Amino acid sequence: MSTLTAELRDQTQTARLSVNEHRVVHHAYMLLYVAFILAPIIAGLDKFFDVLVRWDQYLAPVVASSLPVTPHVFMMIVGAIEIIAGLVVLFWPSVGAWVVAIWLWAIILNLLLGRGHYDIALRDAGLSLGALALAQLCRLSPWSFRMST
Repeated sequence: MSTLTAELRDQTQTARLSVNEHRVVHHAYMLLYVAFILAPIIAGLDKFFDVLVRWDQYLAPVVASSLPVTPHVFMMIVGAIEIIAGLVVLFWPSVGAWVVAIWLWAIILNLLLGRGHYDIALRDAGLSLGALALAQLCRLSPWSFRMST
């Protein structure tokens, strides 16, 4: 066996996760995966019913004034997009995580243009970091999750 082959085999052996590391990575992935399925779908559904909050209040005046529809109709369209984003995470998490992160950045921009909802913009920035973490975890191949023997 060549030296290069032996080195590659040794790197493969050390690249494996221990059982505990695998469990931690898997739990982190599952927490983020479930959160970024449920949160967009719940928030999206609520855009139709306004049970959690009256969502139009978060729409920046400059955005609301430039819409071809009423703010409430616009927020229902937003809700439909959020439901779709949650479903994309469910079926294609490596793409859905990026969709959610970019969507959150659009929400942050709207909030910064608006009436001082900076606390919510900060919260959404944190959520976008979680979505990016999910996207990074999705990059791990099934081989990265192998358990050490």
